[in-house]
Amino acid sequence: MTGFALSVLDQSSVAAGRTPGEAIRETLALARHCDALGFNRYWCAEHHNSASHAGTAPEVLMAAIAATTQRIRVGSAGIMLPHYASLKVAEQFRVLEAIAPGRIDLGVGRAPGSDGRTAFALNPQANQAADRFPSQVMEVLGWHGDGLPENHPFRSIIAQPAVETRPQMWILGSSDYGAQVAGYFSLPYCFAHFFSDGGGSEQAIAVYRESFEAKPGMPGRVAAPYPALGVYCLVADTEAEAKRLFRSRELWRLKRDRGLYLPLPSVEEAEAHIYNDLELARLERMRDAAMVGTPEQVKARLEALSAAHGGISEFAVITHCHDAQARRRSYTLLAEVFGLSAGNVPLAAE
Repeated sequence: MTGFALSVLDQSSVAAGRTPGEAIRETLALARHCDALGFNRYWCAEHHNSASHAGTAPEVLMAAIAATTQRIRVGSAGIMLPHYASLKVAEQFRVLEAIAPGRIDLGVGRAPGSDGRTAFALNPQANQAADRFPSQVMEVLGWHGDGLPENHPFRSIIAQPAVETRPQMWILGSSDYGAQVAGYFSLPYCFAHFFSDGGGSEQAIAVYRESFEAKPGMPGRVAAPYPALGVYCLVADTEAEAKRLFRSRELWRLKRDRGLYLPLPSVEEAEAHIYNDLELARLERMRDAAMVGTPEQVKARLEALSAAHGGISEFAVITHCHDAQARRRSYTLLAEVFGLSAGNVPLAAE
């Protein structure tokens, strides 16, 4: 037994040579595939004004996925609360609960998921909005059943539709701040390990555990800390094939680190790229930290990563891969090595 659950994080990444529309449709197909494989959750990310990622509206993608899957939980990773009115977010996720009762996760974050100008285009008060993040978390929880404080100006407003279930709220982040917010509200917490190649993850998880305040009897809370990591993994039948496929992400990351958010290059483009000495040194560090290889190798890396954090409750796996079939195969191999099962949900042919 590993002691942790396995889920999926999808950024609806755009592959060079394919359109953003194709990226969205690949997300829908992959969600059905992972539902049949037995993964615990399928989370959709939020990015704006980026040529790298097509997933600008996770709540819309979630509705399509929830309506076309059978058992997997469907969530956001996340909704960037400072862009939006708390009531609108509460209403959207009540609608999602009506579509798939008991299967919806509401992961929220404070980061813009975009550049500064785009943040102001989404919310003209962007310079102040991030400071209200804890208050917005409280408001969404309130409209999902907790109720708002007596002195809240919108206490009398009821978020519709009235449904019997409520989404499971998560706090997402890549710093100690989100960990503290999650601990205060006794919510599960997911650290974006893939975003920083793990930098700061051990400290953030420790802060989460230390700041956790149990709230017995309150719905939508967890009784004890529930730490998760969003991690990049790429699995193939052989180590050599996995490393070959990983070259796309290597080149993409080098460009992202220079502020270039471009479509994911093909393996052939990455192999043809001429790397300078600084880039080669960066690639070595990237490869050392990467969870890339055969199913057994990646399983061992995940188990070691969990142990290094004092035990991780769940991993949300992102697989950034130019070849859509190889990406599906990666999740299939991961499900097989961990013995996942979805019961009677039919699996589409590879």
